Amino acid sequence: MNVRALLLRLYRLLRDQFGVDPIKALRSLRGLPRFVRDYFRFRSGHSGRIELLPCLHDWHEEGGAATLEYFWQDLLVAREIYQARPERHVDVGSRVDGFVAHVASFREIEVFDVRPISTQVPGVKFRRADLMQSVAGMTGCCDSVSCLHALEHFGLGRYGDPIDPKGHERGLANMAALLRQDGVLYLSVPIGVERVEFNGQRVFDPRAMIALAMANSLDLRELKVIRQGGKVEAVAPDEARLSELAKQRYALGIFTFAKRAEP
Repeated sequence: MNVRALLLRLYRLLRDQFGVDPIKALRSLRGLPRFVRDYFRFRSGHSGRIELLPCLHDWHEEGGAATLEYFWQDLLVAREIYQARPERHVDVGSRVDGFVAHVASFREIEVFDVRPISTQVPGVKFRRADLMQSVAGMTGCCDSVSCLHALEHFGLGRYGDPIDPKGHERGLANMAALLRQDGVLYLSVPIGVERVEFNGQRVFDPRAMIALAMANSLDLRELKVIRQGGKVEAVAPDEARLSELAKQRYALGIFTFAKRAEP
């Protein structure tokens, strides 16, 4: 690992796990003189009450984070579901404040998650469930399932789930079991050099993910890849392209699978 990659991982560790963001702190310090200048300019023309609420780093931000992979996966898959108009859609573990909200804006969605959700959300039916175990009475219950940026966490204990090195395999098998014949699974996971980054996530060789899906009667219909900076690319799933993806450090793969009829 080179020095730049090591520093980036250290920064993310400090920011995400310890609440220390050195970059935001530096931007805030840089914005302090501007804040003081603007305050006195405003005060000279305002006679009413003023309280201080410094927002020192917002000057350096864009009007929204439209380059993040979460933004693109949530938008793209929600559009797919809108166009497909499934009879019954079930989601497993995707972001409620992102993808689930997108879908709930135009149709009902059922959400299974190992974590509790106490808020009542219009258009969302929530069920607390661990998809590393089969869900009683739900076999073949729906024609559409989504699981976005979630399967890679199964079995690592990050969200209170039981430790299970095979958690992703059990999770995918149980999601496949929810689908009826010809039902569709929308699945996004990190792809690249296959590894476990304990206890954060797994990164999958895309060939291994396709093989695991096929073992559960799921055939690949489409593969999109989201690279750093929000670049979205449709990928032909031939051996050469898949091998290339398996050698890179990281990308997000959005797999669309269809459940085949059993002989």
